Amino acid sequence: MKNILFSFVLLTLISPYVVIADDALSKFSALENAGLLVVDSQGRPVISDHANKPFIPASTTKLVTAWLALNHWGEGHRFKTHFFLDPTTNTLWVQGSGDPFLVSEELDLIARNLKQLGLLQVNAIGLDASFFQPNLVMPGTEYTNNPYDAVPSAIAANFNTVNIKKIDGIVVSAEPQTPLTAYAESRSKQLKKGPLRVNTGRDPRNAEKYFAELLAAFLRKQGVKVDEQIIYGQVPVQQILYTHVESKTLAEIIRPMMKYSTNFIANQLILILSAESYNRPANAADVQRYMEETLTHHFHWTNFTLKDGSGLSRANRLSPA
Repeated sequence: MKNILFSFVLLTLISPYVVIADDALSKFSALENAGLLVVDSQGRPVISDHANKPFIPASTTKLVTAWLALNHWGEGHRFKTHFFLDPTTNTLWVQGSGDPFLVSEELDLIARNLKQLGLLQVNAIGLDASFFQPNLVMPGTEYTNNPYDAVPSAIAANFNTVNIKKIDGIVVSAEPQTPLTAYAESRSKQLKKGPLRVNTGRDPRNAEKYFAELLAAFLRKQGVKVDEQIIYGQVPVQQILYTHVESKTLAEIIRPMMKYSTNFIANQLILILSAESYNRPANAADVQRYMEETLTHHFHWTNFTLKDGSGLSRANRLSPA
């Protein structure tokens, strides 16, 4: 593709339309917030304009995140979530690994598999979110209810968003595959009419609570008796009851991330990468360190800053070079 692009540029420059090309480049140069660098297959500059000026890359950052994830795990990688049963308290523990695609369909499958394993009653649902730093909020995330501002969490359902609507004044789920939970209904105060999709708020505990409520609803659908209690902490038992392997491969997760520019998926991926690399809870500082060290190692990049995987941070800087 690079050679094809190079040939096209050369043809443009040496053809009778060279005046048009020059005019286009001149107009491009007049832009205040744009830079251009075209290189040949040997990496030699063909066209350069503000090539060394750092710009805010915005969602272009997701190209970097996608490459980092695919390079590290490979296209066929599938994320895993472990479930434990504490026999002394009959608590079903969930150990979060940051899987960014635990949507309602996955939770339904989890509930079915747990029932098949003989799970009949749960006195409490325990949530172990220690894979991510507590109260983690990534740079660039703003204080809005918009889905694109959803905060990351080690345990997440439906991209940490709630989708509801009102019918004749009654709040219902806007998705047939997603049960209405108490937390989802609590978000209806902002709902006037029509459907509403909002994030679960700045506190990751809200996202974790929503996950537990949804899991309980799907378990009850399978006939499992589940009490309301939710416990937070680290898994107190060693023996794994069930390991859920994500239905989608990494490639199948990255495609919609790129198509819809999903900030939540991008930040989940980069947080998991940093946690695995440094063997400690994922945090914003490690994300920046991981991205910058890895890209410098592979591509010898210099004078750049990347603070998040989605491109939301206005402190990110990349030059065309």
